[in-house]
Amino acid sequence: MLNVEQKLEILESYPQLQRKNVSLGRVNFHYEDSAYEKKIVALHIHPNGNGYIYAGLLPNYETDAKGFVNIRDYSEADLRTLLDATIEAMSHNPDAADAVEQVPAEKKSVPITLSSGGGVWINDEGHTLTLKYDNDMWCVYAGQDLEMAFESRGEAGEYLQEEGFRPQAQA
Repeated sequence: MLNVEQKLEILESYPQLQRKNVSLGRVNFHYEDSAYEKKIVALHIHPNGNGYIYAGLLPNYETDAKGFVNIRDYSEADLRTLLDATIEAMSHNPDAADAVEQVPAEKKSVPITLSSGGGVWINDEGHTLTLKYDNDMWCVYAGQDLEMAFESRGEAGEYLQEEGFRPQAQA
């Protein structure tokens, strides 16, 4: 089994992946050139060595409901094989042109919103993140530190929900 440093070294050896430090010492890696809306390749690489790689486009992998495979016990060869296949699969979307044509124009401009604006989000462990609109971006902060930035409110809300956060009730 690889430790977290070895996993991070392998992930950082892929120049097409961008490291994103997230809350609780975890690290994500994004593939910004993805032909899909899905950009996260590596999710929650944790200091204890646990983590997930997206395999939702690949056959022959048992994934969770979001398309991720747990890599806790992966060898270097297994991890590189999975990463290579995932990046290749995310690089080409044969349905992209068809999908755009099938969406009515009025549907494209309707933003997905999970609430009316920013605010404090909380998870089951009591950790909080703050969502703010700043410089034409929706920014997620852990305290004073910027954790993630999104072009739309919908993307930010989806990310927060995927991370296990929900809007904190207003008093």
